[in-house]
Amino acid sequence: MTEPDNLRHKYYLRDLGNLLKERALEAKQISEKEERGTEGYHLESGRLMAYYEVISLMQQQAHGFQIPLEELDLHDIEPDRDLV
Repeated sequence: MTEPDNLRHKYYLRDLGNLLKERALEAKQISEKEERGTEGYHLESGRLMAYYEVISLMQQQAHGFQIPLEELDLHDIEPDRDLV
């Protein structure tokens, strides 16, 4: 892999981390506005749980591969604190 390819992958992963984080926090806000027990509440809660799973997995994998969370822009989100 050439250096530009490495950078492209690095920027892709950073962008992906940022987009997932933004959408997860947005899903959290939306789910908090929905009335419990409604179809909208269940939909948004499911969407939020999916983001929780993806961000948690990305952080675990980054740790396993010794990739700093800052490189994925996932250093300032804690799924257990921010998405539950």
